[in-house]
Amino acid sequence: MTNEIKHSIANFAALETSIANGEEQSVKELLADQSMQELEKSYLLDLAKLGNNSAIIKLLNDIPVTK
Repeated sequence: MTNEIKHSIANFAALETSIANGEEQSVKELLADQSMQELEKSYLLDLAKLGNNSAIIKLLNDIPVTK
């Protein structure tokens, strides 16, 4: 496994945890200048909706999708 893939997996896991914990600032930092695939974005949006955190939902909605 390459370092880039390991970093990507670790970043995604940290993002999941931050969303689940409602840590808006951490989510903002982890999403900085990033894009993601539609499936990842959809999953994270569903997770954020479970927590009903409108600020995190907005952050995720603003993330560009990679093709």
